[in-house]
Amino acid sequence: MLRLIGNILWFVLGGVWMALGWWLAGLIMLITIVGIPWAKACFVIGGFALWPFGREAVSRRDVNGRHDIGTGALGFLGNVIWFVFGGWWLAIGHVVCAAANFITIIGIPFGIQHLKLALIALAPIGQTVVEKDRMFSMRG
Repeated sequence: MLRLIGNILWFVLGGVWMALGWWLAGLIMLITIVGIPWAKACFVIGGFALWPFGREAVSRRDVNGRHDIGTGALGFLGNVIWFVFGGWWLAIGHVVCAAANFITIIGIPFGIQHLKLALIALAPIGQTVVEKDRMFSMRG
């Protein structure tokens, strides 16, 4: 129940705008054709930015139990390219939103989520989003 309330407040208080920013970045990547791997990451993280409470971004390697193209050397290279051409813009947007949320006590959990999203914005390739319940079952 608290996750639902947190997600609704997040959505109403501006989370939708950062999700739209992620999806816009994804559309731009799709248009370039060579940006399709980054577009997929943008759409996945955009969904996470829309409803973040109760979910966590983790490495696909941790979910699948093996490396794939996004979690190895090519994923690292993709994240470097992403950072140079666009990741830092989304990260700045999340940091600004976090600062605005930290002004009030009620906004602190939202600010923390924005900071988590800012870190993901710097290197989204190789990441996926899972429910927190599933994440705990993966560890056990």
